[in-house]
Amino acid sequence: MSKNKLALGRGLASLIPGPDPDVQDQSPRAVDDGTADRVMVHIAPDRIERNPFQPRADFDPVTLDELKRSIQEKGIIQPVTVRRVPGGYQLISGERRVRAARMAGLEKIPAYVIRVSADEEMLELALIENLQREHLNPIEIAISYRRLIDECRYTQEEVSQRIGKDRSTVTNMLRLLKLPDAIQDAVRKGELSGGHARAIAGVEESPAQMALFRKVVARGLSVRELERLIRVRGETAGNRSGKTGKGAISSLSSVEDRLRRLLSTRVHVRQSAGGKGEIVVEYYSADDLERLLELFENIQGNSR
Repeated sequence: MSKNKLALGRGLASLIPGPDPDVQDQSPRAVDDGTADRVMVHIAPDRIERNPFQPRADFDPVTLDELKRSIQEKGIIQPVTVRRVPGGYQLISGERRVRAARMAGLEKIPAYVIRVSADEEMLELALIENLQREHLNPIEIAISYRRLIDECRYTQEEVSQRIGKDRSTVTNMLRLLKLPDAIQDAVRKGELSGGHARAIAGVEESPAQMALFRKVVARGLSVRELERLIRVRGETAGNRSGKTGKGAISSLSSVEDRLRRLLSTRVHVRQSAGGKGEIVVEYYSADDLERLLELFENIQGNSR
């Protein structure tokens, strides 16, 4: 794995090689000799197998048709990337371009050929290339993060470094995979935004999440209106818990929000009628637990 990760550290440069100053002819080869790597060739779209590790599950027919018309007018500007397999090629990146090229009836398309020997590296390349380049929906992004962690053995910190996002962003996206299927389907279809989904994911228990989802759909609530509704809901629940006293915290929801921002993870604060309670801090991997422990140790050190 270490070798694969080092190779992947080259980023998109490993997928789209730049011009080689030692090579005079940088134009696509008419015929692939079947042996050279990091070369651009013209190949038939029908000889390109679909990437089995493709993170994109949904292809909008309208945007595909737009891309087809663009290809018919201007051709394919950005070559796809493939690896050789017995009898043809396997796609690494550019499935929308391949599909649109087939729709447009193109006989040949430009493609970079690179050597990828292991399926595990193929998965890493496909996931990260799509995350950096393609417009995945939030659920596809979250699934890609989860696959990098589960199948490629990345830590959340390594995922954040590879894709150029904050670690808290990765953590927040992973929470979407805990939402009920109906909410995830709505996000996939574009019926619910990622901002709505992230706000709902901060609420405990599926029935409450579904109730909020139905209100968003029925009333057309904005993300800000949804967040306000969630705050009011938390304050109402807090008032019913029987909190009293001059120094009592007015809203458990606001406490949870502050702790979530501080710890970059989901936090639940539960309080009984007698004023006692508990704080539950979630973590999503051994690496995430280690991060929280380091954070608590830093807080303890700063308090001395």
